[in-house]
Amino acid sequence: PHILITTPESLNIMLTTLKGRGMFSGVRAVIVDEIHAIAGTKRGAHLALTLERLEALVERPPQRIGLSATQRPLEEVARFLGGCETGTSGTPAFRPVTIVDCGMTKEMEIAVESPVADLGNIGGSIWPAVGPLVLRHIRASNTTLVFVNNRAQAEKIAARVNALAEEEIALPYHGSLARERRFALEERLKAGSLRALITTSSLELGIDIGSVDLVIQLQSPKRVAAALQRIGRAGHTLGVPSRGILVPTFRDDALEIAAIVAAMRAGDVEPTHVVQNALDVLAQVVVAAVSVDDWRSEDLFQLVRRAYPYHQVTRGAFDEVVAMLSGKYPSDIAAELEPRITWDRVNDRLIGSRAARMTAVISGGTIPDRGLYTVNLPDRTRLGELDEEFVHESRTGDVFQLGSSTWRIAAIEHDRVVVTPAPGTPARMPFWHGEYMARSLMLSHRVGALRRELAEAPNEERLATEYGCDAATANSLVKYVALQRAATGIVPDDRNIVIEQFRDETGAVRIVIHAAFGGRINAPWGMALAQRVREAINDTDLQVQTTDDGIMLRL
Repeated sequence: PHILITTPESLNIMLTTLKGRGMFSGVRAVIVDEIHAIAGTKRGAHLALTLERLEALVERPPQRIGLSATQRPLEEVARFLGGCETGTSGTPAFRPVTIVDCGMTKEMEIAVESPVADLGNIGGSIWPAVGPLVLRHIRASNTTLVFVNNRAQAEKIAARVNALAEEEIALPYHGSLARERRFALEERLKAGSLRALITTSSLELGIDIGSVDLVIQLQSPKRVAAALQRIGRAGHTLGVPSRGILVPTFRDDALEIAAIVAAMRAGDVEPTHVVQNALDVLAQVVVAAVSVDDWRSEDLFQLVRRAYPYHQVTRGAFDEVVAMLSGKYPSDIAAELEPRITWDRVNDRLIGSRAARMTAVISGGTIPDRGLYTVNLPDRTRLGELDEEFVHESRTGDVFQLGSSTWRIAAIEHDRVVVTPAPGTPARMPFWHGEYMARSLMLSHRVGALRRELAEAPNEERLATEYGCDAATANSLVKYVALQRAATGIVPDDRNIVIEQFRDETGAVRIVIHAAFGGRINAPWGMALAQRVREAINDTDLQVQTTDDGIMLRL
C-alpha cells in the first residue's frame, strides 16, 4: 500500500510475520496521531520498541511525525517520538526532533450547567433531573455527543433519555459493544438518522463521526486533557468554536468541573510522564523479535536502548528478562512453564521457534488489566463484552441490557456468554470494573486552590466569569464552602488537611482524613496508614476506603 493506517498492536503483528514484513522496506514516514494518548502508558512503551524494530528493518530511517492538540511538556513527548542513538561512549543520545508548536488555540464555548437549583439540596437521586436536561440539549442541536465516565452509565442514560423522548433519539456507544455495532452507530450519527450517542472515552479520539454541534459531559472527566479532547469533538471544522456543557451531579463534582474549565481556558493540561523500563512489555517484544530473526544479545540490547522508554535499562535487567524467557523460572513453577526462546550462550545467539511466533502473534499487545467475556448469539454472532465479575454473578436465564437491547443468558461458557433476545423483559444493567479514573495530581492542586479561594473570598460573579458556572452551580459552591468553614473553621484545600473522628451507628471508630490530593496520592497513603494502624493496635478488622478527596479508616 501507499499509505497504511494501522494500530500499534497490528504493526507489531505485521513485523512478527514473515509475509507482513515484506511491505515495510520502502517506508518513508511514520505518523503517530494523538501521541499523547499512548506516550504515558505501557502501550506507548510497546509502540516505541516496535518503531525501533521497524527502523532496523527498513533501508533508511523513516521520518517520524507525532500529532496532538493536548501534550505537555513538548520536550518529553519529542524524546518519546524520536528515541535515541547509541553514542560513542555507549550511552544513548536523543535523536534530534523538531518541535512545531503552531500556537493556535481552538475557540471554545464552555458552560457549567447544574441540573437542579441547589446541588446541596437534591432530596433523593439527581439522575431524574439529568435526563430532561440532556434531552433538551439533544433536541436543540442536530448532532450531540454525551460523554459519561463508565459503560454502565452510558447504557442507563441512553435508556432514560429514550424513555423521556418516547423515541430512539440516543444510543449507547462504548468499548464493550461489538466493532460492527459501533461502526453502524458511527454511520447512523454521520448520516443524521441518529441525533445523539451516549459514549465513554471510546469517542474521545479521532474516529470519523461527521459534524458534531454540541458535546455534553456528565460529571467530571477527572483530567483536563480528557475534557479538551471530548469538547474538541464539537465544531471540528476550521473557524467553528467547540461548544461544550459540563453537568455536575454533586457539589464536589461541581468544584472539580469548575477547576477543569479554568484549566482548559488557560491551556494547562496534565504533563505526560513516559513509562520507563516496563519489563513485562520488554519480554513480549523480545519474544516477538526473536521469533522472526536470530539475534546477538548485545545487538538486541542496543535496539531496546534506542527506544526512549528503555534508554536507561541496564544490561543486567535485560539479561534477567532474556534468561527468564529461555527457561530460568523458580523451581516450584518451572515444570508448568515452557521456555519461549533459546539463548545459546556459547555463540551468544537468541533463537526463537514457531511456537514463539505463535505466542507473539496471539498476544500482540500489552497485557490487559481485566478479564472480559464475549457476548454471542447462538449462531456465534458477536454482540460485545461483559466484565468477568458481572458474569460470575450471573446465572443462566438472567436478563441484562447491552447496547439498548435486552438479552437473556442461554449459556455461560469458559470464555463467552451465549444469549438470546428478550425484548420487553425487565433487565439488569451490566457493570465493568477498572473504569474508575483517579483525578490527576495537577487538577487536584487546582481543586484545592479553588476551595481556598472560595473560603477566603466567596464570589459568585467570579465563578461565572472565570469558571463558566451558571447561577445555580455558583450559588451551590459558595454555600458548600461556607457550610464547611462554619462547621470546622477550616476548609481542606491544597495546603490544609482536616482530620475528623466519630463513632458510627455500630460503635466502630471512624477516622476521616479530608485531603483534596486525588486518588493517586490518597489510595497508597490510605494503604500505608491502614498497615501502620494494624501493626500499632493489632486491629485485623480495620477497613480503609479512599477517594479523590479523602481517606476513611474504620476501626
